[in-house]
Amino acid sequence: MNRYSIKMRASNKEEGHISGAEKIIPEEELEQYCSRLLARALRHSKGKPDFINLKIEAVKEEEILHLPALNVTTVETSNAGEGMEVVSGYLHRLGLERVEEILALWKQSYAMRGAILLDADTLERLEPDRERGIRATYMDMETEDAARKSACGGKNHFNEALVLATKVVSHPNIIAELCISDDPDYVTGYIASGELGYVRITRLKELGSPDGGRVFLFRGNEREREECIQYLQQQKVLVHNIKEGQEKSVNKWKRIEEELQSLREQHLYREIRVIESSQRAHVRYRNRNMLMLASNSYLDFCDEERIKESASQVLAEYGTGSGGSRLTTGTTVCHIELEETLARFKGRESAVVFNTGFAANGGILPALCRAGDIIYSDELNHASIIDGCRQSRAETVIYRHNDMADLERKIREHPGRQGLIVSDGVFSMDGDIVNLPGLVELADTYGLLSMIDEAHATGVIGATGRGCEEHFHMEGRTDILMGTLSKAIGAEGGYVCGSRTLTEYLKNRARSYIFSTSLSPVTMAAAKRALELIEEEPGRVRRLQENVRWFCSALQENGIDAHSESAIIPIRIGGEEKAMQVSEVLMEQGFFIPAIRYPTVKKGEAMLRAALMATHTKEELSEAAAAIAAAIGQGSIGEL
Repeated sequence: MNRYSIKMRASNKEEGHISGAEKIIPEEELEQYCSRLLARALRHSKGKPDFINLKIEAVKEEEILHLPALNVTTVETSNAGEGMEVVSGYLHRLGLERVEEILALWKQSYAMRGAILLDADTLERLEPDRERGIRATYMDMETEDAARKSACGGKNHFNEALVLATKVVSHPNIIAELCISDDPDYVTGYIASGELGYVRITRLKELGSPDGGRVFLFRGNEREREECIQYLQQQKVLVHNIKEGQEKSVNKWKRIEEELQSLREQHLYREIRVIESSQRAHVRYRNRNMLMLASNSYLDFCDEERIKESASQVLAEYGTGSGGSRLTTGTTVCHIELEETLARFKGRESAVVFNTGFAANGGILPALCRAGDIIYSDELNHASIIDGCRQSRAETVIYRHNDMADLERKIREHPGRQGLIVSDGVFSMDGDIVNLPGLVELADTYGLLSMIDEAHATGVIGATGRGCEEHFHMEGRTDILMGTLSKAIGAEGGYVCGSRTLTEYLKNRARSYIFSTSLSPVTMAAAKRALELIEEEPGRVRRLQENVRWFCSALQENGIDAHSESAIIPIRIGGEEKAMQVSEVLMEQGFFIPAIRYPTVKKGEAMLRAALMATHTKEELSEAAAAIAAAIGQGSIGEL
C-alpha cells in the first residue's frame, strides 16, 4: 500500500500559530484529506489564518513503526488547580523529586510551537532550538474508521493526543509527557508514561485560556538524547486499537468511600443528630422529649429569656452580620463591650474575642511561638491546642497528663529555650482539672509563658464560676487565659484574656483574628448578658456544682465508679461497639447521651460523656444514673 504523510500548519501575524495537524493515509484518500485539513485550518476558534502550509511526503511501509495505543484512564477534576494537583501526584508516583519545579518549567512551553525536552533529574532543557522546541511528528492512527471519523468531524482532541502520547512515551528514554492543549475551547490535558498509560485529566486550564504546551521528561546520556530527538521528529508511527469511549474513569472517591466503610465496620462512623428544639435540659429529638445529658450549655443559657431578650434588641438595632473582619468593618460597640466585660470577669487588663475557641488556639499559639521556640503541651490537650502547636512551627514537647514532675524533667532537657506551657483547664473528656499551682510555678521558675484553655472551666468551677484561677485561689497568676463563649456562656466564639501587651500583639499577629469575618453583634450581646447573669446570680453555678456531686453519688450507688469536680462525668465502657449499644439503649429510654469513641479517645477506651446542667433536677439525675447502670449491665451488652 502506498501511503503519504500530510502536515498542515496555519498561522496569522496577530496570533502566530493557529492550527496544526497531520495524517499518514493511503494514496487514494490524499485529495479528500487535503480538503478537510484546509477546511479545519480556515475554521479555527483562534482566528482566520493568513498563511496555510500543506506538506505532503511519500512514506514507505517499511519506514512505519506500528504501536498499540496506551491504556487510557480519565480523572474528573472540577478546576485547573485540582487538575494540577492530580498531575503532581502522578509525577511523585513516578519517583520524580523536583515536581514543583517541573510544573513551573511546563509554563515556559506555552509560547512555543514544540515541546520542552527536560532532563527529569537535573531539569536542564535539552532541546537544540529553545524557541521552536522539539516537535513530535509523522504519526497517525491506523484504525481506518476512527481516522475517517476524526477527519470528517474536524479535530478530535482525544484521538490525536493519544496518538502523540503513544509515540512519545514509547521511546525508552522518555519518562513521561505532560500536555495542555492551546485551544481556548478545550480544557482537558494529560500526563502519559509507559507505567501510567495515558491519564486524561478533564480540566487543566480554564475555558477561554490560550495557554497550552507540552514537556517531554527525558532520562539518559547525550547519545541517547540525540537518538530520542531523531525518533520524535522523524520516526513514522501508526497507532493501533484506538476506539471511541475506550477510556475508563477513575473513582476519585474510592479511597474515601473505603475508609467510610471501614469506620462503619469498626463502629467508629459518626452521624449527625438533629435537635428539634432549643438547647436546654429537655430537648426534642426524633419527635420525642429527651433529657439532655451531653450538652456543653452547662448553665442552660442557650434558652434563657433574659439573654434572648438582649440579643433580640441588638438584632433590631445592628442586624444579623458584622460585615467584615475585626480590623476592617467588623468591630461594633457590642464587640468592645463584650471584651471589656470578659476582661473584668477574668480580672485582666484586656480581652480579645475570636470566632471560635478552635480559632483562638489556632491564632494564639502560632502568634506567640515560632521556629526555635518550644511549647510544652499536656498529652490530653484538646485538638485545637494540638493544631495550634503544629501551626506555630515551634518544637512541641508532650508531657504526661497533669504530671508536673515529667513536665519539669522535659523543661530541664531544653534549657534556655523561649516558649510556653499550655494545658486545658478542665479536660474535655475526663473532666479533671489542671494542676494549675504546679504549672504556673514551673512556668515562672523557667521563664516560660503559662497558658490555660478554660473552655470547660468558665462558668463551671470556682466559687462564682470564674474558672481555674478562682478554683485554686490564684487570681491573676496565669499569663494567658483562653476560653470559649459557646459552652457555659451559651453563645458562640472564643476569647483570650491577659495583659494589654498580649491582646494588642494578638490583634496584629493572630491570623485567625485578622483574616476572619467577625462574629455577629447579636452573638456578642448574648455572651455579654450571660456573663452579667453569672455575676448577678452565682447561685446558678452552685446548683451546677451540687448537681455534679449528686449525680456522681447516684452513679456510685448504682455500682459505677464516677468522680468529677467539673460538669463532665466520664462513664467508661471500653469497646466501641458496646459503647454504641449502651448509648442506643439509653436513647430509646429518653436519655440523650452519645458514645464517645476513637479518635476523640483512645481505641478500646470508649465512654459515655455525661455533661450536666444547672437546671437538671436531682430526681432526673437519679433516674438517669439508674438507667445508665442498667444499660451497661444488660446481658447482651455485658457479654460483648
